[in-house]
Amino acid sequence: HERQRSERKRKAAAPSLATLKQKLSRRRRAGRSAHHAKQMRELLSGWALPEVSALVEEYEAAAALKEVAQQASLARPTAHGLRHHLSCLYEYKYCTDMDLIFQDTCFPVHRAILVARCPYFRNRLALPGSAYGAELTLTLGAAGVDLHAFSALLRFLYTGELESESDGGDPNGSTLARLGEEFGTPNALAVDLLALLDSGCYYDAVLCFSSDMDYTEVCGGYTEPMPGDLRCHKAILSARSPFFRRLFQRRARSGEELTERALQAPTRILLDEAVLPRRYGPAVLHCMYTDCLDLALVAPPSSPACGSPVSVGALGELHASACLPSRVEEAMELYGIALFLEFEVMAQGE
Repeated sequence: HERQRSERKRKAAAPSLATLKQKLSRRRRAGRSAHHAKQMRELLSGWALPEVSALVEEYEAAAALKEVAQQASLARPTAHGLRHHLSCLYEYKYCTDMDLIFQDTCFPVHRAILVARCPYFRNRLALPGSAYGAELTLTLGAAGVDLHAFSALLRFLYTGELESESDGGDPNGSTLARLGEEFGTPNALAVDLLALLDSGCYYDAVLCFSSDMDYTEVCGGYTEPMPGDLRCHKAILSARSPFFRRLFQRRARSGEELTERALQAPTRILLDEAVLPRRYGPAVLHCMYTDCLDLALVAPPSSPACGSPVSVGALGELHASACLPSRVEEAMELYGIALFLEFEVMAQGE
């Protein structure tokens, strides 16, 4: 009996010890946590009432601004990215410059994208007979490749994504795996398109800048880019910007596109520097090809936009640096350019 009573006493004392440990651990955690109210009281103890009132107004304004920013983010339309735009480019065939013939079916494509994304097409288009507007008949060695599988391969080269099974894609990917052995495996989409932009391979458009014009003008009869001009591809411009797409479509309807096609000449796009300054051109193109806006690509102004003359020496350097636009001002300029070009990804900074 005495042994049973001692066990009961020990079991009754155990919860009290556990409760004591919990209380001590809670006190230690509370000691380590930040006492925000206490810190604010210590901070404001020496402040005057108007200063405290101004701080409260700042907090209320910041909370209201955060709420407005959240509501604006929810209200604005979704900005489609590079994959979506290139999928639409493949589907709607903007500015195609070559036809692939496979099993008596024509697939209008863009040489620059195929060369940038696929080693097979890079080697094949290097052969004679692959000029602008040519027809290339393909006979694939992989067995069991039908029209749907070939179209899925081309869409994969454009977007970097496989079709889902619900969209009629190959559930096992076996056909595309066999095609991959013959055509090669591309890099990430943005990596290949950035290499395409840097190389200018098969470029068919040149961005030129002038201060003696209104908005934008397109003209032909152009062969080699001049210093300061930017080589690019009409397929990418039309896929990413409805503004450029309408520009090229009007030119195609007028018949001028046929003249350039016969002359093998790129399209010269004259841009008003009051709308799109030359120094922002590389950053805009980089964003169109990669979905990444890099402010480091914005070139500094050729001369400080100041009314007073630039002095010599340290004071002159200080004066010049004060006249240079800040990163915030450059970002606002790029926002205005994105609205003009209807380039939603750059406007929303995504």
